[in-house]
Amino acid sequence: MSSIRRDMLEGREIPGCEECRVMERHGKISGRQKQLLKVGVVTDEFTKTMLSSPWLSKWKESQSSQGHTDQLPQDWQIDLGNFCNSACIFCNPYYSSKLATEFKKIGFIDDLPPRAWVDDPDLMRSFLQTLESSPNIAYLHFIGGETLITPAFRTILKKLVDTGLCSRITVGFTTNLTTWDQEIVDLLKKFHQINLGMSIECFHPLNDYVRFGSQIGTVQKLAKDWIEVARQHDWLIQIRITPTLLSIWHLDTVYQFAIEQGIAVESCNFLNEPAFLRPSVLPAVWRQRVQEKLERWIRSQSTQTSISPVVNIRNPNLANQQVIEDAASYVSYLQEQPDESDRLPDLIKYLHVLEHNRKNSILDYLPEYEELFRSSGY
Repeated sequence: MSSIRRDMLEGREIPGCEECRVMERHGKISGRQKQLLKVGVVTDEFTKTMLSSPWLSKWKESQSSQGHTDQLPQDWQIDLGNFCNSACIFCNPYYSSKLATEFKKIGFIDDLPPRAWVDDPDLMRSFLQTLESSPNIAYLHFIGGETLITPAFRTILKKLVDTGLCSRITVGFTTNLTTWDQEIVDLLKKFHQINLGMSIECFHPLNDYVRFGSQIGTVQKLAKDWIEVARQHDWLIQIRITPTLLSIWHLDTVYQFAIEQGIAVESCNFLNEPAFLRPSVLPAVWRQRVQEKLERWIRSQSTQTSISPVVNIRNPNLANQQVIEDAASYVSYLQEQPDESDRLPDLIKYLHVLEHNRKNSILDYLPEYEELFRSSGY
């Protein structure tokens, strides 16, 4: 990381930062802004808050050491592999074993992704030893597949409980709301704090098509069950979304649910891959229809928002404002992103192959798009 730190310290743009720049351009809070907040830096008052940050001395040391540092990580992101019971239409085989099996069957890929490191007993043992011996761990965020059905997640939680590390560590993870594991829930209750994400694209049967393997009735029930547990134990909870040109039509249902429950909505970025599923693939007239639908929902909210955008999206007191701002970011995206409607034929080909295998049709879930898709070769 030293070369990246050096580039940052010298003011050079990092190519990997482009997704955050796009988010900020449209008023969506980016990962960059959220991570800066953890060290006391606010982008609108960058110089002032950086100089007052408790991390300033470490940054100065890194600057004088050509980007090197002796600071050990405190905020870990742990990829558990692709063990997953869903095959989301926007996902890829490296994040879903179910999708990997399907893609191999229909010829989209030749080989399955390699087995996850957590399946190797020696690597797993080494990792657990590293956890136990690492000082100052503050946050562990788990990604990869569906966390609740990944055996390694349970193993790691038990280790953290057995060693007592749970009393000072915050655990973050996301569930796709297809399953419930009471033993894991009971383990989570022992931790200092839990940051829970719930993956939902819309509160509509279309969610079953987009997040193939889910059932909207189960999704709705488990969402409410998790919210109940979270409130009992003062956990932080958010809805995690990955809007595509399909689900964006019913995206307002997610925002409405979030407002009713008083929880935030977030996404890692605006969808980049697969390119043919980006909302920007919608032709201008369809963009306008979705935009107007979102704008109607925003106008229906009487909440007065402040001038300053909500960066700390984990603050439950600002959840309603954050939700409205997130909706507005997609309005901006639809207004300003370059037209990519030439990718529609690629989308139709992709849907045809998947639907032939899955025995379903997008038009049964999204009849509003029939004119668009028929004119594009569906």
